[in-house]
Amino acid sequence: PLMPKTTLNIIELEGSNIMNILARSVLELYTYDDTPDDISRDNLMRQSIELVSKFPTIIAYAYNMMRHKTLGRSLHIRHPQKELSIAENFLYMLKGPRYTQLDARTLDLLLMLHAEHGGGNNSTFTVRVTSSTGTDTYSSIAAGIGSLKGPKHGGANIKVNEMIEHIKGALKDWTDEKEIATYLKRILKREVYDGMGLIYGIGHAVYTLSDPRAVLLKEMARDLASEKGRTEEFEFLERLERIAIE
Repeated sequence: PLMPKTTLNIIELEGSNIMNILARSVLELYTYDDTPDDISRDNLMRQSIELVSKFPTIIAYAYNMMRHKTLGRSLHIRHPQKELSIAENFLYMLKGPRYTQLDARTLDLLLMLHAEHGGGNNSTFTVRVTSSTGTDTYSSIAAGIGSLKGPKHGGANIKVNEMIEHIKGALKDWTDEKEIATYLKRILKREVYDGMGLIYGIGHAVYTLSDPRAVLLKEMARDLASEKGRTEEFEFLERLERIAIE
């Protein structure tokens, strides 16, 4: 569904983090619901399905607003297409028709795996605790988004990406395993990077042996790297993972 004008105004304020924009937009949608405080089963289902359908639009519009205001690029607002899946629509609204079926299948798998992962994690727990007071759906979901933003939960992806970009720039040779190992040891000794002594993305708090999501996604990531001409980078990441675990 198209976003109400007021929600577009909220997005236009452009916070420093997409998660804050998403939480603000969810709270704003409360005002456009005729029965926002009805917590009957059927109404909760309706609200939840509508939020899931609107999230890609909110995020894509916010991204394009940031791209326009921060990077000075042309502003594109693409309306969602009924014939496309959630993954396809999200990619279409982000970048237009310039996405491949492999892009869409990979994102679709990502969305399913992360939804399946949601049984007892921090943000799911936050939504359950908040909703148990009898408050409205929008307040509960906004609270869950706030939890998900944290660097020890959903925001960990950002920490991993920042660390990888740092390591890529610090190494002279991505294929030199000795150089990689030496630099990782320096990270652990708090000599370089952020001084925390952590290699982000290695050693999940729950999946101590391996993350089953990563096993599935790695195969698709390999195909995606090949399609995008980034095989060298993919092989470096595999090398980095193996050496970090060792």
